[in-house]
Amino acid sequence: MIVPFVLLIASLTGVAAALMLPGLRDALLVAGPSALASLYLLLRARRAVAVAQAARIVVDGSNVLYWNNNIPSIDTLREVLARLVALGYDPGVVFDANAGYLISGAYRHDHAMGRLLNLPEESVMVVAKGTPADPVVLAAARDLGTRIVTNDRYRDWAADHPEVRTPGHLIRGGYRDGALWLDIDTPARARKAPPPRPPPPPRLRDKPAPAPRHPPFPPADSPL
Repeated sequence: MIVPFVLLIASLTGVAAALMLPGLRDALLVAGPSALASLYLLLRARRAVAVAQAARIVVDGSNVLYWNNNIPSIDTLREVLARLVALGYDPGVVFDANAGYLISGAYRHDHAMGRLLNLPEESVMVVAKGTPADPVVLAAARDLGTRIVTNDRYRDWAADHPEVRTPGHLIRGGYRDGALWLDIDTPARARKAPPPRPPPPPRLRDKPAPAPRHPPFPPADSPL
């Protein structure tokens, strides 16, 4: 991002010089477009940095499609993705091979599904026919060190992926009264580590613990 910034400063300097010095007016024809191009590159570089800093999250696309009234809909998935992006997440979506048939009656590969969702192709994966998407979803989340948006419990894969039993690793969601809800705590950039536990109270070293007035359980040979 430094190079576009340096080019922008140099171009603006050229524009200022051309405006102030009559003999350099022709330089404005070069410095002006150069400043605009540098500004465009700088804005693109800043956007790329913002995307790179966003928290990655994996979305079980074939599961989320059914969240609204149990009817597969690409609009449902779009709304979920928009909510995640608004919270500061960078979603990646994994689909079963039949996802295209569910929403349009025809097979759709990574690029086609990405266009429907306004996501880059590298953020979308449609698994091969005959391959279950669940282990791909779980492996992707493990490799990225992130969580999964899904209502699936992945019980068949819990032995190989015990992290699915960790509270909060699987983010549930759905619709209540027509409104989307997500079981997600805070925006990605606002998430903080839990506060440390307070230290235990000091122990009394010199004062022995009082003897109990009666045993907690009766002796084995005593009558009940």
